[in-house]
Amino acid sequence: MTSASDRPVLAGVGPEDATTVAGIAARVAAAHGRGLHLLHAFNWAAMQAPAVSASRTDAEELIAQATAAVRQIEPALAVTTEIAEGSAVANLVRRSAAAFLVAIGDGGMSHCQRCIPADSPAVQVAARAERPVLVIRREPPPRGPVLVGVDGSATSEIALTWALACAAGQGARLLAVRVVEPDGDVASAGDQLRELVSRCAADRSDVAIECHAVCGDPGEVLVDQSRSAQLAVVAARGDEPLRGMLGAVSQALLYHSPAPVIVVRGVSGPPDES
Repeated sequence: MTSASDRPVLAGVGPEDATTVAGIAARVAAAHGRGLHLLHAFNWAAMQAPAVSASRTDAEELIAQATAAVRQIEPALAVTTEIAEGSAVANLVRRSAAAFLVAIGDGGMSHCQRCIPADSPAVQVAARAERPVLVIRREPPPRGPVLVGVDGSATSEIALTWALACAAGQGARLLAVRVVEPDGDVASAGDQLRELVSRCAADRSDVAIECHAVCGDPGEVLVDQSRSAQLAVVAARGDEPLRGMLGAVSQALLYHSPAPVIVVRGVSGPPDES
């Protein structure tokens, strides 16, 4: 069994985004002192014999390109590779329990004007994985802060600890935002946010932090804030007991944030305990 400290970043690489996903996943792995496992999956059973051979060759070339991209960015990073049979979603979900974090490309969903299908691979992995999921965009984000949405729930507190670790690892400042209803007490919410951040960041003196409490719709506010962020972090489901595997806010960021998004799920503590 893989110990918590040995869990790698697991990155699903496909033909459309292999080098982008591999490169960003490599930076995340290095920032957290983790190895990187690159996985490419395709369905051999649905192919004729000649197609299987060609597809295997294509898969090996894709993995080689992804590995080369990692070596350019993080030459000292420990990297393993795998070509697996079946769907990418099934393979990533099945292997997620042994990972530190799962990374996958968004399939272009942040630029999609229509309704995002629930069976989108990034949506399915974010909803079903047993570890936090990093959804990577095709275009590089700005050199802005790490954004985290905090609603006061226990799960959002865990998301905050992950955001702090990401900010420290990436040398970025942290922007913690709490959104309250239009008739809510913004001053009280701001005090609660600053108290929580102060407690969680007691050992993070190397991270510059901003805290803001604002009125509005949480999803809309966080998506807007994410436009200038290098990374957005959110709990899979906050204080929303009647919702499904993904809450309204995590779905809004997952679908519409132009920045990469980490959906935090399947953990009970900060990254160094996971």
